[in-house]
Amino acid sequence: MSDYYNAFEISPVPDPGPDAVPPEPFRGIYGMPAFPTIPTGDLAASVDFWTRGLGFFELFAIPGQVVHLRRWAFQDVLLVPAASVPEQVPAVSFSFAYVLSQVDSLVEACRALRPDSVEGPRDTPWNTRDVAVTTPENVRIVCTAAKPFDPDGQEARNLAAVGITPPGAGRGDNEKHA
Repeated sequence: MSDYYNAFEISPVPDPGPDAVPPEPFRGIYGMPAFPTIPTGDLAASVDFWTRGLGFFELFAIPGQVVHLRRWAFQDVLLVPAASVPEQVPAVSFSFAYVLSQVDSLVEACRALRPDSVEGPRDTPWNTRDVAVTTPENVRIVCTAAKPFDPDGQEARNLAAVGITPPGAGRGDNEKHA
């Protein structure tokens, strides 16, 4: 992994920890590096779920054509009208970063809007707490929050086994940090 380096300064995601504060919603206009375009049979209901449940806001809308939603920088979603949505949730999911302090309220908000929409939370072997949410469009969204890094924990051993080591672990300046 010597070709990788710490580039956390370009990300809006804060360092994980019990006091991590989520960034403010980002209202700037930029060229979007990646985003999902999600067809919906009910644009108003979809916007309501994404805003009240998942914490997005409406950046702008072109009536009847597209609603551009966003949370933090680089967390963009385009909702577009469609005659129908898939009956089954596809195997593909899309993930958005959250902070740990947002997980419980996210679960509560989504369950209040759609009681069967939430799976989890569950802790992962790569040091996150994930909540899977099925949106009204039958899209699987994974809301993922990094947990504080314990250099002596199992997650640290899992990451070290694939060459990802924490700062100061002796791999030089070109390392990727968990």
